[in-house]
Amino acid sequence: MNALSSPDWPVQIFKGAPDAEVLHSIRALANAAEEADGNPPLSEQTWVNLKAADTDQLIVLATYANEEKSDPATATALAGVAVVNLPVHGEDAGVLELVVHPEYRNQGVGTGLVTGLQQHTELPALRAWSHGDHEGAAKLAGRFGFTPVRELWRMRLTHVPQLPEAALPEGVSIRAFVPGRDEQAWLAANAAAFAHHPEQGQQTLADLQARMAEPWFDPAGFLLAVDKNDGGLLGFHWTKIHPRTGSHPSIGEVYVVGVTPQAQGSGLGKALTIAGIKHLHDQGQQAVMLYVDADNTAAVALYRKLGFTRWDTDVMYAPAEATAASR
Repeated sequence: MNALSSPDWPVQIFKGAPDAEVLHSIRALANAAEEADGNPPLSEQTWVNLKAADTDQLIVLATYANEEKSDPATATALAGVAVVNLPVHGEDAGVLELVVHPEYRNQGVGTGLVTGLQQHTELPALRAWSHGDHEGAAKLAGRFGFTPVRELWRMRLTHVPQLPEAALPEGVSIRAFVPGRDEQAWLAANAAAFAHHPEQGQQTLADLQARMAEPWFDPAGFLLAVDKNDGGLLGFHWTKIHPRTGSHPSIGEVYVVGVTPQAQGSGLGKALTIAGIKHLHDQGQQAVMLYVDADNTAAVALYRKLGFTRWDTDVMYAPAEATAASR
């Protein structure tokens, strides 16, 4: 752990996963922000990395509310945290997520964290997520020369609709994921289905196992579409149920739907989507959510036909010079 100087908000920096005490503080901070904002401020992959004791893919910066801001030893509460997920591949950009406790917003905490980050890494090598299109995040991004480059919509189905029947392609059946047997087949199918996706297509066995170890994991809600003849995996719909948090009720999620290239265009994606939504409704989830890239017009159109409406937006920012260079 190192300390970076800032006139107002001293920043502590951790390489790799923080210790249990710091992780507990980050969890409490994230919960407070989610209760205030209605959306989780840190991504699931960030939590996987934060909890991986042997990870070297993280830089964590924390700043505390102090009785005397110039003295980190007087820290009383975590005021803000920035997490950088370092690139797995050399050509990729690191991804920054930043959250400020609701009690300490509009006091320069975010600016202090990004300024501290500037002392440690090259900002042009980063992308930054704002989970929820927050005005404060947009202002902070603009202050450091970042501009929006991607929108990820959250869409929500808030009632139990009369879902259309969607027949499976001939020779295809659906079964549940079997832990200990299906991991490698799923990883191969996922990589093929999301070969050009910036996050999903790079899932590793460790990523999969980390999610399978989470309390929400239920293999019965991890639906696999297989070839009846050879058992080959053609597609999948992994569902998820988010438990109630604070004043926010539980909600089901179309976690990830994928179809391998050889089965695309057959209607399998729609059939899997409907099967997963029905499963979530059978589990008592009246509301179902999902994430989709705003520019994925085909997927957005399908979800709208099924009754989903736009709920919120996550925005990715990148340095303006990097954005211009990529055009």
